[in-house]
Amino acid sequence: MTAPASKDSFGARDTLKVGDASYEVFRLDKVDGSQRLPYSLKILLENLLRTEDGANITADHIRALGEWDANADPSVEIQFTPARVIMQDFTGVPCVVDLATMREAVTELGGDPDKVNPLAPAELVIDHSVIIDVFGRADAFERNVEIEYERNRERYQFLRWGQGAFDEFKVVPPGTGIVHQVNIEHLARTVMSRAVPAGTGGTGTVQAYPDSCVGTDSHTTMVNGLGVLGWGVGGIEAEAAMLGQPVSMLIPRVVGFKLTGEIPTGVTATDVVLTITEMLRRHGVVGKFVEFYGEGVGSVPLANRATIGNMSPEFGSTAAIFPIDEETVRYLKLTARSAEQVALVEAYAKEQGLWHDPAHEPEYSEYIELDLSTVVPSIAGPKRPQDRIELTDAKSSFRKSVHDYTGGEEVPHTNVDETVDESFPASDPAALSFADETSVPVHSAANGASGRPTNPVNVSTSDRGEFVLDHGAVVIASITSCTNTSNPSVMLGAALLARNAVDRGLTVKPWVKTSMAPGSQVVTDYYDKAGLWPYLEKLGYHLVGYGCTTCIGNSGPLSDEISAAIGDNDLTAVSVLSGNRNFEGRINPDVKMNYLASPPLVIAYALAGTMDFDFAEQPLGQDGEGKDVFLKDIWPSTQEIQETIDSSITQEMFTKDYADVFDGGERWKALPTPEGKTFDWDAESTYVRKPPYFEGMQAEPAPVTDITGARVLAKLGDSVTTDHISPAGAIKADTPAGKYLSEHGIERKDFNSYGSRRGNHEVMIRGTFANIRLRNELLDEIVKGGVQGGYTRDFTQDGAPQAFIYDAAQNYAAQGTPLVVLGGKEYGSGSSRDWAAKGTSLLGVRAVIVESFERIHRSNLIGMGVIPLQFPAGESIGSLGLDGTETFDIAGITALNDGDTPRTVKVTATKSDGKAVEFDADVRIDTPGEADYYRNGGILQYVLRKMTRS
Repeated sequence: MTAPASKDSFGARDTLKVGDASYEVFRLDKVDGSQRLPYSLKILLENLLRTEDGANITADHIRALGEWDANADPSVEIQFTPARVIMQDFTGVPCVVDLATMREAVTELGGDPDKVNPLAPAELVIDHSVIIDVFGRADAFERNVEIEYERNRERYQFLRWGQGAFDEFKVVPPGTGIVHQVNIEHLARTVMSRAVPAGTGGTGTVQAYPDSCVGTDSHTTMVNGLGVLGWGVGGIEAEAAMLGQPVSMLIPRVVGFKLTGEIPTGVTATDVVLTITEMLRRHGVVGKFVEFYGEGVGSVPLANRATIGNMSPEFGSTAAIFPIDEETVRYLKLTARSAEQVALVEAYAKEQGLWHDPAHEPEYSEYIELDLSTVVPSIAGPKRPQDRIELTDAKSSFRKSVHDYTGGEEVPHTNVDETVDESFPASDPAALSFADETSVPVHSAANGASGRPTNPVNVSTSDRGEFVLDHGAVVIASITSCTNTSNPSVMLGAALLARNAVDRGLTVKPWVKTSMAPGSQVVTDYYDKAGLWPYLEKLGYHLVGYGCTTCIGNSGPLSDEISAAIGDNDLTAVSVLSGNRNFEGRINPDVKMNYLASPPLVIAYALAGTMDFDFAEQPLGQDGEGKDVFLKDIWPSTQEIQETIDSSITQEMFTKDYADVFDGGERWKALPTPEGKTFDWDAESTYVRKPPYFEGMQAEPAPVTDITGARVLAKLGDSVTTDHISPAGAIKADTPAGKYLSEHGIERKDFNSYGSRRGNHEVMIRGTFANIRLRNELLDEIVKGGVQGGYTRDFTQDGAPQAFIYDAAQNYAAQGTPLVVLGGKEYGSGSSRDWAAKGTSLLGVRAVIVESFERIHRSNLIGMGVIPLQFPAGESIGSLGLDGTETFDIAGITALNDGDTPRTVKVTATKSDGKAVEFDADVRIDTPGEADYYRNGGILQYVLRKMTRS
């Protein structure tokens, strides 16, 4: 983002010549201490030098960064101005809805609606809306796109309006690719160059500065692999950034991650990233930057760097960045960046000390190291990405975990090598869905594997014949998501494995829903050039779309017969996906256990058909000669994968596929598009409605008040994700959101997903806390074993009966009763989902009290006027004896009216018998900027008032 001319207190402004071009730059070496800084902090330092205005960004801030103490806890707040904003459609639609609403609100407050306009490049990629309705056939892609346009017509018309109404806002139409892959392959600049308008006090010359971005998707960190500092924020923060509001942050601790060695044969980039995820989650990096350095960095391909950066939200860091080096330049050339841009990147990075020098080790706050040669094949699951399992232990781990979902007891073992599970019928070995090892599944006492509960169910389908399903059946095996579909080594590895499997006569089991959703059209190009598509299609891996699909919950429905068999018999079915998220209830409502795996392993599990499988000991099938075929027999060599990469990927592919990336096809161009500076809202729309955030808003904020007489809306456990709070998947007909859509004439088949309806606050309020796997422990008091789903106890009714969370919240609102939410550790982990905070606020929740927060959600709560509080260190819901039936008073919040942020507030929880539990909760408003947002009732209100005053 180009700001008015810097005060340049350090005399850092200079000129850099690259070829025939000259650029204004701000030299980092003018600040004492800059040379020792980590790469990521150098980017922040340049940002402050360039945007120094003497008020929000001062010489003291710049000096503090130069004097950064690697060992100190973060305490200095700075204002970071990202160069651009990147969005996907699930989170981007509500952003544009809010901007459209702000234009009207500015006008009502006497301001200029033209001020509500992105001041930095803002790009939105439509990638989250394609659902895998059709799969396993040649026309799957065309049919899914057609259905996508039918479902999302209103949303797409709205986005086309936004593209015309707002400056600096561009939309990449559906069917192009996944936002993060499009970002690294085309949108990212690595080094920005923009003219400084003379009218703003600038020189009229062109500035060069590091590319940086914030994005409305947590996996924005994928661009870290390209040397670009960026991370995920909530939609409300992204809107503020687009409108020129800097991101308030504390100078972070930086973890130096040293890479040594090389990846061994048979190990994929996915295995590496799952290992790093486990290591860093265990180490503890929430709120920190992670930076990779060392001799091993140079040997890490760009695609692998992007894969690692992508998973930053899974291990909890703000960013996970690789420095610029020869590999960065090679990738920029491959992806058809202009010669001038590539030359600028290299010259600027070397001039500014941003070029990776393996011999120079910056100072870091903490250190961690991985020898890549020690990585082994792995998967992660069944419900968290950091729960890595070595592939050799996958079968035994599944047998242990499945009991958590079936409620069954472990099968006792005898002291023999193998014990047959007699409860599993062996009358028809040909029909068994599990374990080609014998006519019945076995478990081994010798290796300590747990027996697994069984519940075999006969299924007859019209198109796939008859078979038996049981616990652990892999019913979804999907190659999907930004994490892996951007990486040619695993994508071509999967295709080569498919070729080898077909050549040996192997087939995918008939109950498996297969899908291939590449991250960009380039993947299709290199599959075609390598001649590998026919083998993938032979196994059912037809192209279903270019989008997020399974990883975001758009796996689409299972066949009616399989879905009925699972539901009627309470089977614990499994999905395996090459994604980054496997949280409960996210992938498919029929699937309880979800495992992350590399694309080759996704196909391997589709061939096996079950998680109850040991690839080392059990054959995947037999070839034409009746010989057993094991996974090792069809796994492609590292050399063959690399040779295929070298021979099948060309610069021309990127030139062709991104030549008209914003143009769209005929479907996109044919959409009727509204015009005008303000949007003409359709009162009947169930997709896009004007939200209520600014209703009754005054020019000055009302004083902050304490909270009295609050009731508990939800009492939750550990690792409650933004998926639990604001699901993105299917809308059930018997829920408040489903009933709302039905009342508005929407048929069940057209409900679409929560993610696609984020532009309609009426749907999203009703969907808040509606995840089918949410467990509100408040219900344990009245229902033995608890209840899963969006329910609570309604204390406005006699006996406090069970009710939908939305319905109860409406009753509390009618009585004027404020609400609180109680939780455990890592509250709000997962996607940067603004609706998790918006819905919480609109339900009437005033405070969330938990043991710890994930970074983005904590910030988003403040951005929506909800105060985030933490139990005192070492205390929890359980240790304090809280059961959720109490009435809560929270005193001390009013100190914010005096310009101070209290470190703690006094919480009094009064039980029905009059006894009180008192404790001092930590206030997690971490910066003065966040305090301003809270005082204004939210970040959008703060920005809006600032606009009208100026």
